[in-house]
Amino acid sequence: MKKLLLWIVVLALVLLLLALAYAFVPTRTRVLGDAPAADAALIERGRYLAAAGDCTACHTRPGGKPFAGGLAVASPLGNIYSTNITPDRDTGIGAYSLDDFDRAVRHGITPDGRTLYPAMPYPSYARLTDDDVRALHAYFLHGDITPVKEANQAADIPWPLSMRWPLAIWRKTFAPDADAVAFDPSRYANAELARGAYLVQGLGHCGSCHTPRGLALQEQALDESVSAYLAGGQIIDGWNAVNLRGNNADGLGRWSTQDIVDTLRTARNAHSAVVGSPMADVVVHSTQYLTDADLRAMAVYLKSLPASADDPSAYAQNDATARKLQAGVNDSRGAELYVDNCAACHRTDAKGYTNVFPAIAGNPTVLADDPTTLVRLLLHGSALPSTAQRPSNLGMPGFADRLSDEEIAQLATFIRQDFGNKASAVNAAQAKKLRQEAP
Repeated sequence: MKKLLLWIVVLALVLLLLALAYAFVPTRTRVLGDAPAADAALIERGRYLAAAGDCTACHTRPGGKPFAGGLAVASPLGNIYSTNITPDRDTGIGAYSLDDFDRAVRHGITPDGRTLYPAMPYPSYARLTDDDVRALHAYFLHGDITPVKEANQAADIPWPLSMRWPLAIWRKTFAPDADAVAFDPSRYANAELARGAYLVQGLGHCGSCHTPRGLALQEQALDESVSAYLAGGQIIDGWNAVNLRGNNADGLGRWSTQDIVDTLRTARNAHSAVVGSPMADVVVHSTQYLTDADLRAMAVYLKSLPASADDPSAYAQNDATARKLQAGVNDSRGAELYVDNCAACHRTDAKGYTNVFPAIAGNPTVLADDPTTLVRLLLHGSALPSTAQRPSNLGMPGFADRLSDEEIAQLATFIRQDFGNKASAVNAAQAKKLRQEAP
C-alpha cells in the first residue's frame, strides 16, 4: 500500500511538472515591433474599435472614472475585478509598448508574464488584425482618455484557487494561438459576410456570453465551424444569454436582418426588446455607435448561422388564447394573472405594441429553454435602455411584492405555453430561488 501511494505521489508530481513545462514553454514568436506615430486618424480609428469591443462596459465601474477598472465580474470561483486601462504609467497601461499591449489583448499575457483571467475575452480578441491592435494601442495611450492613478484590485478568489499558474495551462489548452489564428476573410462568400464574422467573433466577442461553456468554463466553440457557437444557454449576471442562431423559437430564425440591426442600434425592434440584461450595456456603450454598414454586416453573419440541433421550444401562431381572453374567459389562474398584470401593456393577444412594448407571442426570451430571464422580469421588473435614437427608457414593474412564488410560476408557465408558445413549465421552487437572488 505504501509503495502504491508513493507511486501515486511521484506520478502526480511528474504530471504537475509536465503541466508546468507545457504552460510556460514559449510559443509566441511574432512581435508587432515599434508603435507607429499616433496620428489623429489612427487614434480615431482606435476609438471606434474600442467602442466595437465594448471596452468601457467592463473597465468602467458605476461611478468610477472611464477605463479605470474596478468592476466586479462574477465567476464561479469569486469576483474578478477589471483592470485600470487608462494611460497612467504606474497603475494603468501607460508604460505598455505596442508589443506589451498585443500580448495582453490577443494572447492574455501581462508584461510580467502572468496569464490574465479569461474574463478578459482574449480568446476572441486573438482574431484581431495587426492594424486594429495598433489603432487600439494608439487610442488608449494617446487618445483623450484621462490617466487615472488607481491600483488594481485583487480577485476575491481564495487560495489555492487564486494561484495564477494553472491559468497558463488553461490558456495553452483552450485559447487559440493568436500568432496562428489570423482571421481569414476568404472563408466567407463575400466581403460583407466576412466583416460581420470578424466583428462578431473578434471585437464584439459575442460568443463570450452567447456560446455555452464546457467543464473548464471554456467556450465550446469560437466560430461557426461548431454548431454550439452562439447557441445560448449561459447565465450572465443572473440573466440568460439567448440563442443567436437560426432557431425559430428561442433563436433569431424569425427575425429579419433589419430586426437585428434595429436591436443593436436601439435595443428594440418592431416586436422585441432588450431589457434588464448585460446586453443592454452592450447596446448603450457599444453597438449603437457602430456604422450602419458594420451593424448590417453583423446581422448578415448572424442570419447565416443555421439552427442548432437542440431546440426543445416551439412557436406557431395561434389566436385561440387571445380570443378567449378578449371574450372574458379566464379559465386558469395563469390566465387571470396575465389579464390582471400583463395585458394592459402586452395586449390580450400578447403581440405588444410596435417599438414600445415587446410581443410575448414568439418572443425568444420567453421561449428560452432556461426561464431565468422571464422569471426575473416578472419578479423584479426592468426598463428599456435609453439610446440616442430611442431615448425613452420605458419600464416594466416587478410583481414580487404582490404575487407568490406559486403565482409567479403559474404566470410564467401560462406565458410560455399559450399564444402559440411551446416551452417547459416553471415551478414555484424556481421562482423562490430567483426571488432570493437580488437582481
